[in-house]
Amino acid sequence: MIQADELEEDETVAAEKEFALGDVVEMKKPHPCGENRWKIIRMGMDVRIKCLGCQHSVMLPRRDFSKKLKKVLGSE
Repeated sequence: MIQADELEEDETVAAEKEFALGDVVEMKKPHPCGENRWKIIRMGMDVRIKCLGCQHSVMLPRRDFSKKLKKVLGSE
């Protein structure tokens, strides 16, 4: 069972990691090409990000994206 305190912690973590369309972000794990920086190219229920090394794009549910996000580097 999830406690109310745990929910508040999750909301604070999500609030610290604010991102927008066009932002460059760093993920926790690097892409197989070796690059760790991605550009957000689509937002909605899912987030599409493009690797800045090999230009490969990946679509993730927003919840998974938020968990895998390390930090927002800014907009490009």
